[in-house]
Amino acid sequence: MRVITRNSPATYFQDRNGETGFEYELVKRFADDLGVKLEIETADNLDDLFGQLGKTNGPVLAAAGLVSSEQRQQQVRFSHPYLEVTPQIIYRNGQSRPTNAADLVGKKIMVLKGSTHAEQLAALKKQNPAIEYEESDAVEVVDLLRMVDEGQIDLTLVDSNEVAMNQVYFPNVRVAFDLGNASNQSWAVAAGEDNSLLNEINSYLDKVEKNGTLQRLKDRYYGHVDVLGYVGAYTFAQHLQQRLPKYEKHFRAYAKEEKVDWRLLAAIGYQESLWQPAVTSKTGVRGLMMLTQNTAQAMGVSNRLDPKQSIMGGAKYLARIKSELDDSIAEPDRTWFALAAYNVGGGHLEDARTLAKREGLNPNKWLDVKKMLPRLSQKQWYSKTRYGYARGGEPVHFVANIRRYYDILTWVTQPQLEGNQVVEGNLHVPGVDKTKPPEDNPKL
Repeated sequence: MRVITRNSPATYFQDRNGETGFEYELVKRFADDLGVKLEIETADNLDDLFGQLGKTNGPVLAAAGLVSSEQRQQQVRFSHPYLEVTPQIIYRNGQSRPTNAADLVGKKIMVLKGSTHAEQLAALKKQNPAIEYEESDAVEVVDLLRMVDEGQIDLTLVDSNEVAMNQVYFPNVRVAFDLGNASNQSWAVAAGEDNSLLNEINSYLDKVEKNGTLQRLKDRYYGHVDVLGYVGAYTFAQHLQQRLPKYEKHFRAYAKEEKVDWRLLAAIGYQESLWQPAVTSKTGVRGLMMLTQNTAQAMGVSNRLDPKQSIMGGAKYLARIKSELDDSIAEPDRTWFALAAYNVGGGHLEDARTLAKREGLNPNKWLDVKKMLPRLSQKQWYSKTRYGYARGGEPVHFVANIRRYYDILTWVTQPQLEGNQVVEGNLHVPGVDKTKPPEDNPKL
């Protein structure tokens, strides 16, 4: 099954582990359901995407974060919806904030050529001819946000999910206002009389909506995107450049030894200490990975304030926790459970899994168990558990934060393609051209 999509963080991209992205994972499951091999191709722009759909020996399905519109319905047929998004006007922090359509007059605005956002602006221009905007097929959403962030354009219009996912890379971008109502993303197939593929798609989308698969994917990609906020995003971007390089080699080395992802280990370190090796909490945990005295001793750490030792101890501890989890817990949930246990302890995690089972939820799914963890701070619930009271809301936030940091680290450290060779570099920040010196790079 040949599928066409866009190359972007919200749809499809390659990281060190291979192909990934919300749209990719959703359509890969569909191909597996049908028992066919999936072949992905990416379009240069939206016009190209719709033009390729349905061509002889071309892609039969477009899975690219598409929103239905009257104009598009003349070209293709849309599936049942699977993700609600809201179009948002984006401006640069420090500039005057637009609050309505009239404020768009006199602004330099750019949107994706052939997008529903271009259609929206065209409709606004009919009402107010003074509104001017440019459509470009040479950019993606990430480029538009970067251009606002750097002041190259005043405004853009993009969907809420892509704003949230990319916020951390562009600390100057802000949401001005929602332009119109929420809309739904759907897959598209070529126009025609044959409904066999469309019927299969709709049946699949209905099934994953009902069995929770769709919600788990949404939670994985979008359920934790707002945890940083603007201030946190800006701070993390600074620390990514200034602090992580000092410790990256240790994260890589000990993660390799313990067979865990170094970026996950680094994300834990950031959540625990903001990559500061000499911190001590009110409860006596210390160091870059914030180990307790007992944990440090058990992991062979003699000096918790030594960043190398601390990272080694954290890696060993995470690997041990993960290995001790019930064999019935599969990835990626196994990783999220391990993080929760790292924070709150394995006993309390088991209590939350027991509560989930009693409520008819799946004790092996993080999406279900994280609903139960906050109950461990309520007497009516913790009095019925083996290990009693816990600040159960903390591991939920702990995991959400680490997942966000991990997502960012995964994106900025993905390998760069040079010819046909994958070259693994260190930090890669979108918008930075490594072939240029720092003074020529606005992002630096």
